[in-house]
Amino acid sequence: QVQVVESGGGSVQPGGSLTLSCTISGLSFDNRAMAWFRQESGKEREGVSCVNWNGDVKFYKQSVRSRFTISRDTAKNTLYLQMNELRPSDTATYYCAAKIVPYTTCHHTESQSSYHYWGQGAQVDVSS
Repeated sequence: QVQVVESGGGSVQPGGSLTLSCTISGLSFDNRAMAWFRQESGKEREGVSCVNWNGDVKFYKQSVRSRFTISRDTAKNTLYLQMNELRPSDTATYYCAAKIVPYTTCHHTESQSSYHYWGQGAQVDVSS
């Protein structure tokens, strides 16, 4: 059984930092494209960042580029999203996702339908 567990959400002031973690079990981790999505209240879920199957190609939504960093630790089966210089517009529920087919690429503009495995979501609130 595949489990996708996120952690690290919380409340922070503008300009602050948070790191989200996503640990996956029951699924091969080191050969699978993975992504972070986010969903603001009343809006559609959107891709924020993704990393391709071998970890060497990463994509970012324009508004988070240079502020967010996606990374993974294959020894821990964990995906991370380091978020710096947070803005109120970053407030959302963040979701970790993995593709069902291994050895595939990714792009941050892909829809959520491209991903099969999902975490439960981590709330990030940025306000003063």
